[in-house]
Amino acid sequence: MKRILLYIPLVVAGLVWACSSVPITGRKQFLLVSDDEMNSMALTSYKQFLDTNKVISPTTQQAAMVKKVGDKIARAAQQYFEQTGNPNYLQGYQWQTELVQSSEVNAWCMPGGKMVVYTGILPVTQNEAGLAVVMGHEVSHAIAKHGAERMSQGMIAQGLLAAGQVGLGIAMKDKPQATQNLWNSVFGVAAPAGAQLTLLANGRGQESEADHLGLIFMSMAGYDPNEAVSFWGRMAKLGSGSKPPKILSTHPTDEQRIADIKSILPEALKYYKPSGSGGVQRN
Repeated sequence: MKRILLYIPLVVAGLVWACSSVPITGRKQFLLVSDDEMNSMALTSYKQFLDTNKVISPTTQQAAMVKKVGDKIARAAQQYFEQTGNPNYLQGYQWQTELVQSSEVNAWCMPGGKMVVYTGILPVTQNEAGLAVVMGHEVSHAIAKHGAERMSQGMIAQGLLAAGQVGLGIAMKDKPQATQNLWNSVFGVAAPAGAQLTLLANGRGQESEADHLGLIFMSMAGYDPNEAVSFWGRMAKLGSGSKPPKILSTHPTDEQRIADIKSILPEALKYYKPSGSGGVQRN
């Protein structure tokens, strides 16, 4: 009982620190860490990863395509927040997309907009629209601050902050190794040369939320959101094997995901303009 009472001020401080809602879905979040703290740690991890893995030259056709789609998704996200009266929401994001040589069928985006696409997923995406499904989804994890949410939950669960304290900086100062371990458990590490950095699984609710946001952003970027049904159908076939791709880890069931996407398509199509000039639709 005393332990519970000890954390009440911490919870209250956290709510004051970041009374946040996820864009588009409006879901309330509990956040104890700032964007600046998350983005700084993410940048360090991202640089370590790029230094220990084979980054495909941007002059190649595949890497150029990945960068093109990434840039369009990022511009669409910024456009969304400008048109909904929150132009500073993505302040501090420094968008960067790299194509990395790996047979792994995966992609990820860290806080602050640092993204990696593995060459192994390109045969499944098949085209720009398929790639936009993946990149819109991964970007949405960062925009929805899912990593900060999991870090905040972990700091509470592991007692990394004293009552009334908030922030990664305090946790790192008081319990640096435990805090670093928590970061690694949420995002993975780029430790040995050639090791794969894999963002550990989000919860199913976060995955569904990233699907929702991703459909909106890809639509505003000029990509047909109907492609999401085809892409996840192809992923479902891969997931039926004995070792499904990591990108499917803890995701909703294939049937549920595709059904949910179909239910969101009418909303997403309101934002879709093939020219890529999609805008926020208001009733």
